[in-house]
Amino acid sequence: MALTELDLAQDAAIAAITAPGGPLAVGTVEVRGVSLPAFVNAPGNLRDLVAMFMPAHAEKEFLVYQGERLSFAAVQAAATRAAAMLQHRYGIAKGDRVAIAMRNYPEWIILFLGAISIGAVVVPMNAWWQTDELAYGLRDSGTRLVLADEERIRRIAAIEGLSLPMVAVRTSHAVAEAFGATTLEDALADAPPAPWFLPPLYPEDDATIMYTSGSTGAPKGAVSTHRGIVSGTLSYLVQGLAMLQLAQQQGVELPPQQVMLLNVPLFHITGLVPVLLVSVCIGRKLVIMYRWDAGEALRLIEKERCTYFVGVPTMSLELMQHPDRDKYDLSSLVDIAGGGAPRPAEHVKRLAEAFPGKNPAIGYGLTETNGVGAGNLRSNYLAKPASTGRPSKPIVEMMIADEDMTPLPTGEVGEVCIRSVANVRGYWMKPLATEAAFTKDGWFKTGDLGRFDEDGYLYIVDRKKDIIIRGGENISAVEVEAAIYAHPAVAEASVFGLPDERLGEIVGAVVYPKHGEHLEGEAVIQFVARELAAFKVPSRVWISREPLPKLGSGKIDKVALRARYRAEHLGKAA
Repeated sequence: MALTELDLAQDAAIAAITAPGGPLAVGTVEVRGVSLPAFVNAPGNLRDLVAMFMPAHAEKEFLVYQGERLSFAAVQAAATRAAAMLQHRYGIAKGDRVAIAMRNYPEWIILFLGAISIGAVVVPMNAWWQTDELAYGLRDSGTRLVLADEERIRRIAAIEGLSLPMVAVRTSHAVAEAFGATTLEDALADAPPAPWFLPPLYPEDDATIMYTSGSTGAPKGAVSTHRGIVSGTLSYLVQGLAMLQLAQQQGVELPPQQVMLLNVPLFHITGLVPVLLVSVCIGRKLVIMYRWDAGEALRLIEKERCTYFVGVPTMSLELMQHPDRDKYDLSSLVDIAGGGAPRPAEHVKRLAEAFPGKNPAIGYGLTETNGVGAGNLRSNYLAKPASTGRPSKPIVEMMIADEDMTPLPTGEVGEVCIRSVANVRGYWMKPLATEAAFTKDGWFKTGDLGRFDEDGYLYIVDRKKDIIIRGGENISAVEVEAAIYAHPAVAEASVFGLPDERLGEIVGAVVYPKHGEHLEGEAVIQFVARELAAFKVPSRVWISREPLPKLGSGKIDKVALRARYRAEHLGKAA
């Protein structure tokens, strides 16, 4: 095969957008001792990025949440006041960690923009985490202040030995007071209209710590700099501008404002960078969903005339399978994108058939790359539905490497490695984990196994690291095993992913009880559900009557167990 007409047109458009002399010109910068392609005219920090773009869209609607509608100007003003509150009332200074622990609300965005503007390091916390998981993240990050909704306030207040000031959103004074928190309204009451001091922010200053589960059990905090997030945002902006140019050349009539359904969590990298921050840049309206519901999504797409949808593949599958799909006018929808988890190849054709005239797409990126990696869209995606596409030009370098970090030839399978100015600088307070994942010459070792075809399209074939991806959520098998081993009757346990059409993978486990003990699979499930977020809890648990098989090293043979029980799972499901 050869590059398609769309590939060539997209490459030409990107080359023109990023040519020398333009606002998105690409040159090179040195980052942590490595020379990398970068946007040489990029704002030096997120505060400057927001100040550059938001005033240009001041009168446009920005956030829609249920009956509430906020313009870009209103959000910017609210963020300025929030920044003043953080500084004046809580003494938050540059470098202080501020955790945001809540579902998708307008306040999430307002508080994020406010905290970033005064140099705070924002720690977006997974809203599905339970008390112990939240305790780990808050303690590990050294958080000084928590901004949370009512349910997260309840969970955090239950953490023994942790005393942090908390600001509660969307709750009553009585509830906030009962859990030792202050409502946002009260916290803002005596705040000045703007911060008294804006510290200088530099490209390599820390901006966020986002927790991601890996193969080692406890989540690791990926630390992104201002340069990394700005670069990731502008990388997505370039891809979008290129497709906009192609649409204009083809005479496609474009709406006066792009409208995106915000149905992914803001605490995920997809929600933060390609959704929120790109929307800031292009003046795109965000229609906020508090939690995912396919029927409600269809209603909102029709009501708000949404043009763009992105979510984990589970979400688009539920949209096309919804019994009321054809009752809604979805004519405004242009693109249906996916990311965060693999989409089965057979779903791509079904998606195109279910939504004729809409453009399917898939992206590949990680928390550690600020969501930047590769993309496959439109006719190219239909032609190569098993591929995540080509590396995103012009800032992403990608390599398939062996154990010694030697590049492998086209077609051979190895570890996918990504080098980009958008990569995070490492893991918070974990130098050994950072050294294991990031090379001195700037490569991030993803832990995914893949190959390139002759056209430079990436295919992810397996995972090297011991994680399960359930509906876009990374789950450490080691962490789930540790929770199972806490059961007093468990002698041996092994956790692995099981294929699932809706979620991609679900968590499976096999357990061998201690001598003389009796165990039921459902009892194990209920036991770990007390400690782990719901998405980490095994969906199936097998009880083995024999000790689990071992390798020559004495370790449990997880590969053999996974193959056996995956086959059994699929056979039972068939």
